[in-house]
Amino acid sequence: MVKFFKQIAESKWFGNFVTIAILVAGVLVGMATYPEFSEKHESILNLLNKIVLYIFIVEIVVKMVAEGKKPWLYFTDAWNIFDFIIVAAAFLPFGGSSVAILRLLRLLRVLKLVKALPKLQMLVGALLKSIPSMGYVSILLLLLFYIYAVAGVFFFSENDPIHFENLQMSMLSLFRVVTLEDWTDVMYINMYGCENYGYGGNEALCTNSSANPAGSVAFFVSFVLIGTMIMLNLFIGVIMTGMDEAKQEAKEALLEEQQVEHNVEIDLVHLEEILVEMQDLIKQLRSDSKE
Repeated sequence: MVKFFKQIAESKWFGNFVTIAILVAGVLVGMATYPEFSEKHESILNLLNKIVLYIFIVEIVVKMVAEGKKPWLYFTDAWNIFDFIIVAAAFLPFGGSSVAILRLLRLLRVLKLVKALPKLQMLVGALLKSIPSMGYVSILLLLLFYIYAVAGVFFFSENDPIHFENLQMSMLSLFRVVTLEDWTDVMYINMYGCENYGYGGNEALCTNSSANPAGSVAFFVSFVLIGTMIMLNLFIGVIMTGMDEAKQEAKEALLEEQQVEHNVEIDLVHLEEILVEMQDLIKQLRSDSKE
């Protein structure tokens, strides 16, 4: 029984079947975003959602039974815990305003696709491994934002109160700049003065227009170069390092698995040789006893 369920859990067709169920779950969640369509076909959609849920339940049961007398080993895998939580949440008593939470939980089923695709799972693993290093890069980026935000308030608050009136607005404006979203408009306002550029319809806020061409260019161009080019490359470098580590771990795990299989084959060969020797010895003993 355990061997049968283990073969099913490890079979390719079962994995593909679950993957199709995940894709169907994603499509069903997308259909729920069209109110008229979902109301018109509510009974069919609910039936399909129940079928998908039952498939996920069967997947969990099969994998737990495949562990034999130690079904709790199923929970040693973080992805299995994630799957179990998503499925278990479907049985919570949602109703009324909590329907939105139920829909969100259904949406999370799509993330099961990460586990179904090994390459995608390796990519997520690489991102998770990169989080500690990305944290230090983020601290460095935060320091950069803080320094430039304070300088922006000192240099441009009087000319451009919309973007640099205070520290928080200055940091928000710099976030816009670092994403390269019309960052040149912010620079031109401070290059030419608010009365000459960018404050059309907001003339009442432009009370102290002052042009600062050289300072604005130096400030914004240097921030874009450091914040966008250098920091972005640091993040990419950290993620690539995490990818290399994840690939190396996957390679080592594969080699270890192959080594285990090789050792098992060697043990079987030795066992066969011992059995042959024992059979020969038994035959010899029988022949001796007859004599």
